[in-house]
Amino acid sequence: MKGLDGGFAEEVTQLFTYLHEHPEISWQEFETTQFVKRLLEKKGCRIRTFEDCPGVIGEIGEGSPVIALRADMDALWQQVKGKFQANHSCGHDAHMTMVLGVLLALKKRAVIRQGTVRFIFQPAEEKGTGALKMVEKGVVDDVDYLYGVHLRPFQEVENGKASPAIVHGAARLIQGEIIGEDAHGARPHLGKSAIEVGAALVNFINEIHLDPMIPYSIKLTKLTAGGKNANIIPGYGEFSVDLRAQTNAAMEALYQRLHQIIQQLSQQFGVDIRFLNMTHVAGAIVNKEAQEVMTESICKALGVENLEAPVVTTGGDDFHFYALKRPHIKATMLGLGCGLTPGLHHPDMTFDRKALFSGIEILTETVLITLEKYGGSVDYE
Repeated sequence: MKGLDGGFAEEVTQLFTYLHEHPEISWQEFETTQFVKRLLEKKGCRIRTFEDCPGVIGEIGEGSPVIALRADMDALWQQVKGKFQANHSCGHDAHMTMVLGVLLALKKRAVIRQGTVRFIFQPAEEKGTGALKMVEKGVVDDVDYLYGVHLRPFQEVENGKASPAIVHGAARLIQGEIIGEDAHGARPHLGKSAIEVGAALVNFINEIHLDPMIPYSIKLTKLTAGGKNANIIPGYGEFSVDLRAQTNAAMEALYQRLHQIIQQLSQQFGVDIRFLNMTHVAGAIVNKEAQEVMTESICKALGVENLEAPVVTTGGDDFHFYALKRPHIKATMLGLGCGLTPGLHHPDMTFDRKALFSGIEILTETVLITLEKYGGSVDYE
């Protein structure tokens, strides 16, 4: 990075190594919180933590504009080389490292005379609920500009390139129960078959039609009923449904249609169908001003030839709840090419570590450009 010595690179590398080697799953990121808190305090940040959940906020500067950088903290729980464990296969260790790296870079490079920079280390992105908790805590109530970052697979953004926005889709995961009544295989008229209800659910879902210009999908990902006895018609069954839509409006329409279908089937078959929303993430709400700043930062850090168009992806991220719940926030998320392979959430996910420094430089420029354009002031050392 511009004007930074090799000691900076060593410190960043050590940060990533620690975070990578100490993963914690959603809502259990307590040691990670303490580690980040100690570093933020050491670097002179004002600190905020929470009694009822992990997560930590650091802040430098004073006054407006308020610019926030968000890093997700949690790892996934998955099988790695035959053993289930916490594993940073979604790159959240890298995201934390880059946001911490921005703090280090700002401390070495500039003095903020007017404006506030807030560093949000958020729990439970993988559950889709961590951003909502931060909103509940008032963490972004006064934020003007919010920037995030996510590593991108090589299929989406090439190594050495970057995108000024990730246009995630909305997603909902639902688990449900069918509570009918068992019957003898010879007397089906005396029971209420969960299998028949499940089959009808599949058929009705396949008949949902929304605007074909907006990508969407809805499908059962689990349907189980019955036990070891083949002569019992099972009354109890379980199911899961995966809903995806590129816009929040399409997701709401899809969800309402599913809700209507479940009510209809419950009445038709005379069974109780219960369902629970397990995960819900909002579709992207990308602000034009924020995207323009990120575009300028990428061009300054990597060169215009390495600027990619906004990435449209079927994946989801709870980052977008911030702008959905607080519409005044101008937000976008950096999509960082890093040679990531074989893919996000793969237990053996890996990427080019040099991309950490590209991400830090882009995000640092983003903060400084935002300050200079929108009411802040900076002195460079």
